[in-house]
Amino acid sequence: MAILRPGRRATRHPVDEVLPAGKLAVYGTQHVLAFYAGAVIVPILLANAIGLSTEQLIHLINADLFTCGIASIIQSVGFWKVGVRLPLLQGVTFTAVSPMIAIGLAAGGGTDGLLVIYGAVIVAGLATFLIAPFFSKLIRFFPPVVTGSVITIIGLALLPVAAADATGGAGPTSDPTSGKNLAYALGTLALIVLIQRVFKGFMATVAVLVGLVVGTGVAWAFGDAHFDAVGNSNWVGVTTPFHFGWPQFSVAAIISMIVVMLITAVETTGDVFATGEIVEKRIGREDIARALRADGLATTLGGVFNSFPYTCFAENVGLVRLTRVKSRWVVAAAGVIMILLGLVPKAGAIVAGIPHPVLGGAALAMFATVAVVGFQTLAKVDFHDHRNVVIVATSVGLAMYVTAQPQVAQAVPGWAEIIFGSGITLGSLTAIGLNLLFHHVGKDFGPAVAGHPGGETVRLDQVNRMSREEFVETFAGLFQGPRWMVERAWDMRPFTDTHALRRSFQEALFSGSHEEQRQLIEAYPQLGSQFVADGLSGEASLRDQSARGLTFLAESDRDELAAITEAYRERFGFPLVISVRDAESFDRIVEQGRDRLGNCENQEHAAALLEIAKIAGYRYDDFLQDANPIHSARTRWSSSR
Repeated sequence: MAILRPGRRATRHPVDEVLPAGKLAVYGTQHVLAFYAGAVIVPILLANAIGLSTEQLIHLINADLFTCGIASIIQSVGFWKVGVRLPLLQGVTFTAVSPMIAIGLAAGGGTDGLLVIYGAVIVAGLATFLIAPFFSKLIRFFPPVVTGSVITIIGLALLPVAAADATGGAGPTSDPTSGKNLAYALGTLALIVLIQRVFKGFMATVAVLVGLVVGTGVAWAFGDAHFDAVGNSNWVGVTTPFHFGWPQFSVAAIISMIVVMLITAVETTGDVFATGEIVEKRIGREDIARALRADGLATTLGGVFNSFPYTCFAENVGLVRLTRVKSRWVVAAAGVIMILLGLVPKAGAIVAGIPHPVLGGAALAMFATVAVVGFQTLAKVDFHDHRNVVIVATSVGLAMYVTAQPQVAQAVPGWAEIIFGSGITLGSLTAIGLNLLFHHVGKDFGPAVAGHPGGETVRLDQVNRMSREEFVETFAGLFQGPRWMVERAWDMRPFTDTHALRRSFQEALFSGSHEEQRQLIEAYPQLGSQFVADGLSGEASLRDQSARGLTFLAESDRDELAAITEAYRERFGFPLVISVRDAESFDRIVEQGRDRLGNCENQEHAAALLEIAKIAGYRYDDFLQDANPIHSARTRWSSSR
């Protein structure tokens, strides 16, 4: 056992920090308010579709909230190998809505249909629990190009839900032309942004809660928030196991629900990775298994306690990012609050009184932050590899297609509606499938990493098979003079992507001895010399220095730069090396040269190496642009704007 030295305390990850009770209550309430509308929409849609009574609907809502609370505690607190122990709140998955309606109607609707649904939910939950460790072994098929795409899709696909709320709610209550709805939504959003900008600390973290409370208060003052249901609701309403009767089991319904849970497992995986990014905690195979076991157990409990399949709720992932409150115990507190709401219908009725436009305004901020997490994950992707461009573009494009045009699901066979009925489902499966196709099936050629437009390109798999001589001949142009850096970079094969190849040159450069590095620095030509302008120092040097016009300077400018470079060589014994492409102008190059004359020799030795690394980086980008016409065209277009 490790012994702590006096005066030192073991550090605790922010995820595991137990906040004071008051803060837990406030932050937990904020999660519940942000989650509430999404939590109750599934039982409302299902009850209306299969013909349940109002009394039965109220019981479904209470049961849903009660089980959501239990599920959230299981996921955030965890026990044994169940629960990922991250601030992930559980809610009923939207993916299951269409299949459950189909199952219920096929069984005759009403309570009869509900019992068949519950039978399928229970079995699917058990199946998810059992397959969790096997599914988690597939984590290698979820690189950043997949998880980033899925997280981005989740955030973008949820935005229409927020927009629908902002216009008054989906269905007949929606009125996009209402100035009042627009004012409530944008006012709530503006207040949240203002609080985030003006305040720090506690106030900034409860910006969403304040926005919802103030927005609801304003709406109530104008007669647009109604709490009549509070007086008509009971104080206590306990949901009992199998309230509607013993579940019925149908093979077709069970298979359909298992498919739903497999798709939900993909969404859960994306949510877990997203939350891991936000709270800065590494996600491994066992974490995915824990999260899926919690999904399976919660889904089974849902079938027993008159509720439905559960998954991690992406809405609250956005809230974690927005508030920067990383403690999983906040979600556990939210779970306790939801259990109480499930037992006290009057409390739930108060929350239900939040006007749709107010909730939509807050949701716009929360859902968009989920997409931002996706953007951050995609920043780790090697987009010089055009395969990754295809994966992201296709999966996001298809997801937005069915999100914008949900009627598309009616054009496919019944068995495919579960896929085409959800942008998140279709986009996630597309990202996974294309990643398998491009990166795991057949020969992996890898991205093009060197070449010339119209000529032969060199791909990553070829680089990894090169002999030392071939490798040095291909990449020697990244540096001037000596080739020891390139030779040592060859020893770091195999390269997993173009980023790894780039890093190998940098590591080799800084691993050289002082004498080797000095020899390299001395090989770089004088800035602005006629020798470079005539192309005698190589095409790479000509391209470097012409970027800021050093190859066609006016005579006075050439004389000024020559005076500085000569003074520098006399002072330090080696040429002045500057990454010209980093400089904003000729004047900035001259200013930097003068400033560096005042440094010591060791400092300038290090500075020259840094500049050489920058120059090599630009030359490496030139390699990639020449090898990838699409990337090259995109880069030229961006630089011309």
